[in-house]
Amino acid sequence: MFIDPVTLGQSAEGMDRLEEIEKATARLVSQALAEFADARPIFNSESDLQGDIGEDITREALERMGVSGARIRVVGKIDYKRARLVLHPEYGVRQALLVDSKAEKAATNVARLQTSQTSLEIRQIRAGQEIAVPGSLPTILDRDGIQFLTTTVFVKYHYVETGHGNNLRLIQIITLPNGMLQSRYNPDAHHGVWNAGPNAPARGEAFRTRINFQRLRALAVWRVQRIPLDPPEPFHWIG
Repeated sequence: MFIDPVTLGQSAEGMDRLEEIEKATARLVSQALAEFADARPIFNSESDLQGDIGEDITREALERMGVSGARIRVVGKIDYKRARLVLHPEYGVRQALLVDSKAEKAATNVARLQTSQTSLEIRQIRAGQEIAVPGSLPTILDRDGIQFLTTTVFVKYHYVETGHGNNLRLIQIITLPNGMLQSRYNPDAHHGVWNAGPNAPARGEAFRTRINFQRLRALAVWRVQRIPLDPPEPFHWIG
């Protein structure tokens, strides 16, 4: 039986199930990248911009893994977008899976994002003031009356430049909570998973923020998965 994703935010039991769905999604994306043995050779040898190379690797890894599909098209400025069916022994749910890629030299514990990439309200302190900026991504995506649970995952490629090109050292997979989990992950400006910036309001730049991996991991360790590539280590689940 397919459950109505709207009900996932209406009770503690529903939110536990929502976390279960997101955890399974984190494992799917992480395993797809861990199984994609070509990731490091491609990243290290291609001459395109590092961000573009990361996008290509993410798409190819997930396409090789394959997902159960639904016959709708998901739109948006995200590298990998799929309407899929999450099939559990006790239930099924329709999901809009959105996976975005970033490449950075430093192995930082943050990732920059725009409001269009999250359904959480961003509650944080900026310049000594409490703010609350709504994410513009819907918690539930409606397509012709059919409801799809929105799930956002970020893949960060950490590399160093060498005299021979790039050296991909680490891949991190970050699963962002759906906005229906607001009370668990960001109930107010003093308790949350965000860092301020990197936009400059004084210069009229559009609002952006940073997801803090350490804060997110402290609330749910499985939401941040790591694939070490230099030196390589066997991949195993965190959490």
